[in-house]
Amino acid sequence: MEAAGGGTTMKTVCVTGAGGFVASWLVERLLAGGRYMVHGTVRDPGDAKNAHLLGLDGAAERLRLLKADLLDYGSVAAAIAGCGGVFHVACPVPDYALTDPEVEILAPAVTGTMNVLRACSEAEVVKRVVVVSSLSAVMIKPEWGECKVMDEGCWSDVDLCRTTENWYCLSKTLAEREAFDYAKRTGIDVVSVCPSLVIGPLLQPTLNASSSVVVDFLKGDRLVKMKLRHFVDVRDVADALLLVYESPAASGRYICNSHPRLVSDVIKLLKSWYPTYQYATKFVQVSHEPPFSSKKLQALGWKFRPFEETLRDSVESFKAAGVLD
Repeated sequence: MEAAGGGTTMKTVCVTGAGGFVASWLVERLLAGGRYMVHGTVRDPGDAKNAHLLGLDGAAERLRLLKADLLDYGSVAAAIAGCGGVFHVACPVPDYALTDPEVEILAPAVTGTMNVLRACSEAEVVKRVVVVSSLSAVMIKPEWGECKVMDEGCWSDVDLCRTTENWYCLSKTLAEREAFDYAKRTGIDVVSVCPSLVIGPLLQPTLNASSSVVVDFLKGDRLVKMKLRHFVDVRDVADALLLVYESPAASGRYICNSHPRLVSDVIKLLKSWYPTYQYATKFVQVSHEPPFSSKKLQALGWKFRPFEETLRDSVESFKAAGVLD
């Protein structure tokens, strides 16, 4: 297969949920190289919360923001029309207590993914679809030892996710499985990337769910889960997405994880840099996350930056955005 993004001709790709944390950095990377025209799907192209995308270098010439709802097949197909590649980044992450998980998160995740894939296969010019999944689709396994390394062959247990009402993990697992099942049936080229907890500097104006984990460390009124967590920089995730899209040898799933850290050590490091914040005082001890291997992604050439750089850039970004004083 010729590299999906290779050659000298300008390529057009689609990024779903373009205004989100990971997707914004992916759009930045796609525009920065000067080789891609980008169709970015958003709920409302005129919304001020998407202004950061229009301010990116190259956006005026090579970025089109298109109104699309992932549950509306027609709008998805229109956004993907003419694209040689698609990055499906959009994902429902409700910031409220769910009353009907099937309607509020499971159906949107699975139906939205299937609408994207169907539009890709019917467009007949899409060479590769990169699906952004999560370690949440990997790590929920019964009786998995904390020292036993998880790799791309591990899938979260659907029944266990339902029993424990872990709806986000269930939605990511079902959506990713459906994507690969569809790929088998139709022959469309699907690759997935499963990041750990994504932190790093914000491009978008509002705080996203994964970044709020770090903010919680710095605010004394928040309950913090004390455990071993896995972190990855949003810029490194964007690089990974572009890498698996452009690499001819890429196939299947890729775990995207760089830094296991004890939450207690992260807080200690933050205190040494920013001693004046009112740090969390309410803690609950929970099971450590198991170790994960990113060797498959690294074998493609993926590299990641030091954790200290990611953490400091995160906090400085939160301060600049007004999330922290």
